[in-house]
Amino acid sequence: MNMQAGIKLTAAEAALVDIYNEQLGELPGDGATLLARDTLLSDLKKAGLPTRRVEAWHYTDLKALLRAVPAFVRGADAGRVDPIVPGSAVLSVVNGKAHARVMQEGITVRSYGEALLDGSAATDLVARDGDDVIGRINGSFVRDGLSIDFEDGLVVEGPIEIQSVQNCGQVNTRFPVRFGAGSKATVIERHLAVGEAAALVTSVTDVTLADGAEVTWIIFQSEGEADTHLAQFKAELGADAKLRLYVINGGGKLVRQEIHIGVTGEGADLTLRGINLLGGESHTDVTFTVSHDVPHTTSSEVIRNVVLDRARGVFQGQICVAQDAQKTDAKMSCNTLLLSDDAEFSAKPELEIFADDVQCGHGATVIDIDHTQLFYLMARGIPENRARAMLVNAFVAEIVEELEDETLVEALEGVISDWLEKHA
Repeated sequence: MNMQAGIKLTAAEAALVDIYNEQLGELPGDGATLLARDTLLSDLKKAGLPTRRVEAWHYTDLKALLRAVPAFVRGADAGRVDPIVPGSAVLSVVNGKAHARVMQEGITVRSYGEALLDGSAATDLVARDGDDVIGRINGSFVRDGLSIDFEDGLVVEGPIEIQSVQNCGQVNTRFPVRFGAGSKATVIERHLAVGEAAALVTSVTDVTLADGAEVTWIIFQSEGEADTHLAQFKAELGADAKLRLYVINGGGKLVRQEIHIGVTGEGADLTLRGINLLGGESHTDVTFTVSHDVPHTTSSEVIRNVVLDRARGVFQGQICVAQDAQKTDAKMSCNTLLLSDDAEFSAKPELEIFADDVQCGHGATVIDIDHTQLFYLMARGIPENRARAMLVNAFVAEIVEELEDETLVEALEGVISDWLEKHA
């Protein structure tokens, strides 16, 4: 007689199943939503958390790294904080609970919890593919978030900050956002911790740019030193749409930031700029894919990393050009300052090209500070520590300075300088 041993769950996997069963009666949703949740949780339980054997997670063994899952804390209140750019319009989500409010005319804001309750969100609660553990965890537990719609032709003058603040427990949010044809806006998606208790934060942002929309989207993540942050940003670009995406990671113990872009309209343009500030014993993984599906599209990706102490960083980037996507122009680079003998950084840039009339390229570098430049500054009376900090700051500030808004540049340079002063 053959006996098949049951799948043994890790402590974190078992905790996710137990917490789901405990919360099942209070998670918002109609029958369709609850069925979608059950499917995601069942698939997660069967597959388990990914290990190094899963190619997309080869450098981030989540089964080994995620050792515990904090419980959901009912009634927690983290409070609001000041926006990065003074005067920005703020949409706040506090410990996973959205506070939707009326914005300017032409912007519709709705609590995502309402979409879960009426079942309209059920079609969103599906995994991208078999390796989408972030989608499965988030879809199983999401309670709230914000649905935002920008009407056609709307031009928003100042930044809008989506502020997700947490201080403990579990936080699972979703942000579906649609930009109408010809609309223009700047959005800061900010994730931060104001407490010291460990938290598990998952976030899924799904952005659609209609034809001719121009959007600057900035993700700034500064979770606590004990926190796990699993996030996914997805976007689809229509014809002649322009997306400038900035991703800044400056916190968290275990971080996985996925970015998946579909360039589906002719003339669309994607600019991605990333800054990873890694210190302590943190592990930060930025995994990026862009799919050029039509002719005459462009994309440019530059990632800058500063790695200190015993931190470990990962960048996986893939550009895929479909057979019909002739005249595609796509470039990707990853540059790393490795400032400690105990630090690590893994870079895996990829090109997958099925068209023959394209201009595509990628590259990666890992270096220490240029000692000639360091000597130059020290020879002019600048102390070594200060000289090193100046060079590191210049390395990452070059990325931020590509933004055209001086107020926004100054604000982002400020938070980066604060991190460098604290850690470097």
